[in-house]
Amino acid sequence: MTNSDQPTALDLPMLDPLPEATQKYFDICAEKLGMIPNVLRAYAFDIDKLNAFTTLYNNLMLAESGLSKLEREMIAVVVSAINRCWYCQVAHGAAVRQLSGDPALGEAMVMNWRVARLDARQSAMLGFAEKITRASSEITETDRAGLRDVGFTDRDIWDIANVAGFFNMSNRVASATGMQPNPEYHAQAR
Repeated sequence: MTNSDQPTALDLPMLDPLPEATQKYFDICAEKLGMIPNVLRAYAFDIDKLNAFTTLYNNLMLAESGLSKLEREMIAVVVSAINRCWYCQVAHGAAVRQLSGDPALGEAMVMNWRVARLDARQSAMLGFAEKITRASSEITETDRAGLRDVGFTDRDIWDIANVAGFFNMSNRVASATGMQPNPEYHAQAR
């Protein structure tokens, strides 16, 4: 199996033909990104699941938020690094490199986010995302207060928790299905 043949180790081929709306979405991805991300191809065997995934992803990662797009991608990479999700480390590491203009930041997020040059806000956010990933039942008001102390609102805390939660779920699906990152991600923003 190669990346161009199947996006995962499972034999779940994309619908052919894709529904018109899905094909338009894939065409936009190809135009803007130069590829159709394998995560989308992986879900394209079941359009309802694909639509649910993309709706939640787009809301969490692209909609208005007190978190910047870069901060949300940083959360994605830190959670994915803890979970050792190959697909998301590669794909979202590329996004961190691109959004930050700093290839070293993308690498640090994957390897050990604590060595990156971060401000107090980013450090608190990523520490919270790490705790959600490793021991969510141990989150207390003290953890939330620490985020408020560096300027996060309760809405921001909600967004941090949801982005971290989404990637904990998607990491597990990607790892369990052997999802492969698109080769193009490796060279982006270097």
